[in-house]
Amino acid sequence: MPGVDVAWLLSAAGFALAMSATPGPNNTMLAASGANFGMARSVPHILGVTVGFPVMFLGVALGLGGAFNAYPAAYGVLRWVGAAYLLWLAWRIATARPGAKAASGRARPLHFLEAALFQWANPKAWLAAVSGVAAYATESGRISSAQVLVLAGLFLLVTLPCITMWTSLGAGTARLLRNDRQMRAFNIGMAALLVASVAGMLVEE
Repeated sequence: MPGVDVAWLLSAAGFALAMSATPGPNNTMLAASGANFGMARSVPHILGVTVGFPVMFLGVALGLGGAFNAYPAAYGVLRWVGAAYLLWLAWRIATARPGAKAASGRARPLHFLEAALFQWANPKAWLAAVSGVAAYATESGRISSAQVLVLAGLFLLVTLPCITMWTSLGAGTARLLRNDRQMRAFNIGMAALLVASVAGMLVEE
């Protein structure tokens, strides 16, 4: 396959792993979901991220990123809408009531489609998509379709185990939290991480 050799695969796989495994909005939200709802109820959220990011990556590679370069105001609008959505999610996590969530029925993990669509508002997803295309799927100023497809496949492969690990970490942490007060403190910590990601997005040049 043109442009795809062992050295490229190893480098691209390392990039995909680093983007998928390190802290960010997806992993923070999944850790909180695992802690509050458990692994089983978080599966649609896990699958939504796993499928949603490679689809978003393909969209960026196929020209959406270029469209935003041509119309920067559109990207600005998306960035502020994404920031507002992240802040709402942070508020939802911070104000979750662990002891009351099962009885009230109001709290729930993200559905598959919600998690998939969230990638378009996720600043780390945009960073991974744009930098991934630029570094691993561009040759002589032109995007390589073969490299784009392989890199999307690599993200599909590595994202699932990485985000499952973060969800498991949240579920495991919940077993160590002895009361609702400790659980609320955990949720506030997760919400603070989301707010930090919003701040990083808004100060981005």
